[in-house]
Amino acid sequence: MDTRLIDSTAWRALTRHAEAIKDRHLRDLFASNPQRFDDLSLSHGSLLVDFSKQRVTGTTLQLLRNLAEQSDIEGWMKRMQAGEAINHTENRAVLHTALRAGNDAPDEVKDVLARMAAFCEQIHTGQWRGYSGERITNIVNIGIGGSDLGPRMAVQALAGSQHPDLNVHFVSNLDGADLATTLSRLNPRSTLFIVASKTFTTLETITNARTARHWLLAAANDERAVAQHFAAASSNLTATCEFGIAPANVFEFRDWVGGRFSLWSAIGLPIALAIGYRNFERLLAGAHDIDTHFFTSPAESNLPLTLALLAAWNTNFLNAHSHGVFPYSHSLALLPAHLQQLEMESNGKRADRQGRTVDIATNPILWGAAGTNGQHSFFQLLHQGGALVASDFIALGQSDFALPGHHSGLLANCLAQSSALAFGQTEAEARSAGIPDALLPYRSFPGNQPSTTIILPELTPFSLGQLIALYEHKVFCLGVLWNLNSFDQWGVELGKQLAGRLAPCIKGEASSEALDSSTRGLIHHLRQFRN
Repeated sequence: MDTRLIDSTAWRALTRHAEAIKDRHLRDLFASNPQRFDDLSLSHGSLLVDFSKQRVTGTTLQLLRNLAEQSDIEGWMKRMQAGEAINHTENRAVLHTALRAGNDAPDEVKDVLARMAAFCEQIHTGQWRGYSGERITNIVNIGIGGSDLGPRMAVQALAGSQHPDLNVHFVSNLDGADLATTLSRLNPRSTLFIVASKTFTTLETITNARTARHWLLAAANDERAVAQHFAAASSNLTATCEFGIAPANVFEFRDWVGGRFSLWSAIGLPIALAIGYRNFERLLAGAHDIDTHFFTSPAESNLPLTLALLAAWNTNFLNAHSHGVFPYSHSLALLPAHLQQLEMESNGKRADRQGRTVDIATNPILWGAAGTNGQHSFFQLLHQGGALVASDFIALGQSDFALPGHHSGLLANCLAQSSALAFGQTEAEARSAGIPDALLPYRSFPGNQPSTTIILPELTPFSLGQLIALYEHKVFCLGVLWNLNSFDQWGVELGKQLAGRLAPCIKGEASSEALDSSTRGLIHHLRQFRN
């Protein structure tokens, strides 16, 4: 792309359009079009995406689709599917969709999935035994980032499908409190660890894995026990072998599987153990269903592309630099954390594909929490804080844990919050409701906060797969629109490199004299507390 994005025809048209409609309130947009919901919502099967509460018109959408055409979204789709190295800074293909392609998946993917299925069968039927002959009743996944967030979120989300005789735990933090409190509840004779690290060198993961290994051997007093209590999702067979993990229990995945897109690969082994391999297949099938929709649907009915275009509109033309994700499902409480990595690590970039500093805002700050909890913490700011914040509301048609009287109230709150954010309450409405004049400034709400509502019929492995894939393809489209490489993460790597240099200084094994005065002073202060 030689022309700067802001100088392109499509971008300039959107800028003019944004100026023309900037003062239009959602109240006015709904009043002028009684069929707005029908016109501005899309369905795929039983999955509904309602974006009628976004501050857009039909003209806005057409101009945004012009931007997508100018950016060659379709061409980039084909390059990704063909296995081109679209992750150009690492010279890697991006083929996570191949992991869930079913019968069309590469043979190497099918082989790993078959091994995962056999492994799950051994654990679930009790064929696999620990060093003392006891069944495995607890799984501990040790990973971080994409090797933790996605699987952890999916296991919690699908608690309704949980295998009855197996508990799955997750440890990610380098802080010893994470691992220590988990191990304190477990029995080494019946615990299996999965070490999830592509390189098997990630500091946090390997530190935790070594401590877990020491914990096991303190009880077993036999190095052979490691092979009975450890498996790995990794590509470094040499390192896993040196650790003591049997080659048969190492599940590989390729470098074309990015960490934040990896729950569909061997990294998803704890998901398959938690919910059963057949349900894991249904998770893959749901994602593949959205892949097919994304790759074959025109722009007018393409759900992931529509979500991406709305995000670009809010970020670049309405200047909403914060995006909230509010699942009205306790089971999906960890979804915002997974999406934080997926979106901000993918598109939180300042250099475009040509290496130039971008001249536009890229990914907004993404955050969120499960409803209704968020209503009692941060929603006050959304209603009256003055900042423009775009939101996604996610709801289930049927509850996954159907306690009488709970779900209808939950749905009512979800719909009420999106409506209140959109339409607010004027002083006249507050006065007519009997609010005294002295309190009108406190009981008025400007509204006009844009939101999208996504409704899943129910929370199943299939529908969860659909939801995650929906957001994955949204991220891909935004990367194309913003001319970014969404599949590297050099900012993360910089921090790792610096930490590697600082650790010896903190331990007193290296001099800190070459460091900046702040870091040097902090290290000096911290060392007084160390033994």
